[in-house]
Amino acid sequence: MHTSVFGELSLIIAIGTGIALLMRLIRQPLIIGHILTGVLVGPTVLHLVKSADTIEVFSNIGIALLLFIIGLGLNPRVIREVGKVAAIAGTLQVVISLLLGFGTGMALGLNRSESLFLGVALSFSSTIIILKLLSDKKEQTRLYGKVATGLLLVQDVLAAAALLFVTANSSESGFSGGQLFSLLVKGLVIGGGMFLIGHLLLPKAHRLIAGSQEFLFLFAIGWGFGCAALFEQAGFSLEIGALLAGISLASLPYTQEISARLRPLRDFFIIVFFISLGTRLVFHDITSLIPLIVISSLVVILLKPLIVMLIMGLMGYTKRTSFKTAVTMGQVSEFSLVFVIIGNRVGLVSANLVAIVTMVALISIAASTYFILYADKLFIALQKPLGMFERHKVHAEHELRTHYDLVLFGYLKGGHEFVKLFQSLRKRYVVVDYDPEVIDTLERQKVNYIYGDATDIELLEEIGLEFTKLVVSTVTDYEANAFLVKLLDGINPRAVVICHAESAVEASQLYALGASYVMVPHYIGSEKISAFIKRAGLNKSEFKKYREKHLAYLQAHLAPTPEP
Repeated sequence: MHTSVFGELSLIIAIGTGIALLMRLIRQPLIIGHILTGVLVGPTVLHLVKSADTIEVFSNIGIALLLFIIGLGLNPRVIREVGKVAAIAGTLQVVISLLLGFGTGMALGLNRSESLFLGVALSFSSTIIILKLLSDKKEQTRLYGKVATGLLLVQDVLAAAALLFVTANSSESGFSGGQLFSLLVKGLVIGGGMFLIGHLLLPKAHRLIAGSQEFLFLFAIGWGFGCAALFEQAGFSLEIGALLAGISLASLPYTQEISARLRPLRDFFIIVFFISLGTRLVFHDITSLIPLIVISSLVVILLKPLIVMLIMGLMGYTKRTSFKTAVTMGQVSEFSLVFVIIGNRVGLVSANLVAIVTMVALISIAASTYFILYADKLFIALQKPLGMFERHKVHAEHELRTHYDLVLFGYLKGGHEFVKLFQSLRKRYVVVDYDPEVIDTLERQKVNYIYGDATDIELLEEIGLEFTKLVVSTVTDYEANAFLVKLLDGINPRAVVICHAESAVEASQLYALGASYVMVPHYIGSEKISAFIKRAGLNKSEFKKYREKHLAYLQAHLAPTPEP
């Protein structure tokens, strides 16, 4: 019976939902469930995937979205911060892992070509698995998350060179240093162009781009996918293109809003990626290959992280950062599967090696998922023996997440007074606003701000409202204020919450929800002018002084100078 692509994908998602529910019930990571779904619907069991190319396109969309969003959170200065350790540790880890894999293959009966392929396959880690788990834990901006991302960037560049080597050697022309040089030049030209546009042109056009939420969404997708496609056409992976596309926009004021709007789309398509990954895991008769599978898995899960931990320890990082970075590297990449499959197609390796790498991928991805999720508990258990990887003099590390003592939502209606108050209190503060023109004003005044919506739950998590001491909302929307008050009452009941209401009814409802104080502008204005009349009487000259003072305030902070 013929099934449409829509019907096929719907059935796969339905099965995936059932398995994900089972994973939730038994408290297991959902990624494991998604990969198991792929194995179940793939050629090994049910063979439901008939439109493999379409599923592959969907999974590539998920990859691009995930890496683009991760890149948005990595300001280019982060690359400079971890560039040295990423270049040294990343290169050494790949080289040493390759040699270990090569030695394992030669010792257990593989020929030289297959041993080399095995070494290359074992040396690379999964960008998608690692960054998805770091994103889920909201730790991609922690020091170890930054270093891990840097290591993956180095690996992706080396992986592109390895893939170029294989495809070139399968052709009559062979491989030359000129091809590698050409690859690097294309990467530098495309990357340099992206960063010039991102740092010189786009900041000048951000009011145009962010003025429409629909256009902002479309621009983000177009930029992320376009850059990923350019890098893929140049011979790199689309992962590195999407990641660099995000990094090139990371310093713009509307990156938080882009991230928030793309995340739901990312979550769907990345599920399809993991299911697609599971469908690639095809199992043949592997009984005779068990020794190679077991030893290769140990190289990936134990020795690869050990190499990273040793290098980072020698470079002066703490045992905690070295351990948590190293744990992320303990799996083989989806690139490794593609690499050995291409090798098999061009006759350089046998189907047995594909089966070996497939099993190592399944075992190592499953194991590393648990290791990454429970890295803190593992570190506590292994803290004493891990001391051997730490030098006496270590880097100063700031592992705390960014959070603010004072948060202001909305600037236009009275926000300036609160910013002056915040600055006088000398505490960390941030202004959250949705209006590009207001963002321009805040930027000119060098006020710390985030472009975003007060009801965006992921944005609020990134701000760290659970640690905030004072939240002020001058937003006029009752639903937004009610949402904020209820949220803070649940996650941070000790915080002082001041918000806005248009009427006495709204004010009483916000008080009932737990607001500390509700500003009712008409009431406050009437109260203030009444107090002035009681103090100054009906002397018009006093009113003139009061008027001039008020007008000067409005002209300086809130409105253009009125025409006479």
